[in-house]
Amino acid sequence: MVKIYTYNLNKFTIFANNNSGDTMIITITRTIILYIFVTLGIRLMGKRQVGEMQPNELVVTLLISEIAAIPLQDTSQPILDGVVAIFMLVILEIIVSVLAMKSMTVRKLMNGKSAVIIKNGVIDQNAMRQVRMTVLDLVELLRGQNVFDISTVAFAVLEVNGNLSVLLKSSEQTVTAGDLNIDNGKAALPLPVISDGKIIKESLRALETDESKIKEKVAANKTDIKQVFLMTMDRYGNFSLIKMRDKQ
Repeated sequence: MVKIYTYNLNKFTIFANNNSGDTMIITITRTIILYIFVTLGIRLMGKRQVGEMQPNELVVTLLISEIAAIPLQDTSQPILDGVVAIFMLVILEIIVSVLAMKSMTVRKLMNGKSAVIIKNGVIDQNAMRQVRMTVLDLVELLRGQNVFDISTVAFAVLEVNGNLSVLLKSSEQTVTAGDLNIDNGKAALPLPVISDGKIIKESLRALETDESKIKEKVAANKTDIKQVFLMTMDRYGNFSLIKMRDKQ
């Protein structure tokens, strides 16, 4: 007996004799198509591992997985609807990423901002309360950075992706300064003060400095603030400056 198959390209629904073999073919075909389009969508986003994602990136990834599951579970649903929804989310994420690059306000709104949990060796309890972090959480994150003695930490910053960045005190750093009895001075945390040609006022407040000093250092490098891709500075005035490259 010859089976006759009809293909509807718009909905990608396969009509055939109603048996388990035909259902399996439909499921396999839909799975392959969705796998290709979800992979392509994630590649277009150009994002990182789950643990390194910003909050909005993680939300988009979860939504994509949920949308992809609908046509797989319900074969009566047009697969094209799922593909369109996936790429709409990808387009929205790209637009938000571009806006976040241009606007500090959008960046804070969508991604949040880092929090200094330990400053100059002192735990900031107010900052911990704001991010709803317990002492046990802090100790666990420090262990993840191979730090088992909290007294050896000069600075600890909770990044927006949930990771903890740690700067040890000078005598505890791996450069064997403590072993050689060499005084490297006090540990200082460099903060980004200019990003994409815009001054970051929160960093200025943390460093207890003002825009005039930043402008002086930029002018000394014979450039303009709008031409600075990234500038970092510590509380002792040591800074690093990277200029923007001309677009090719």
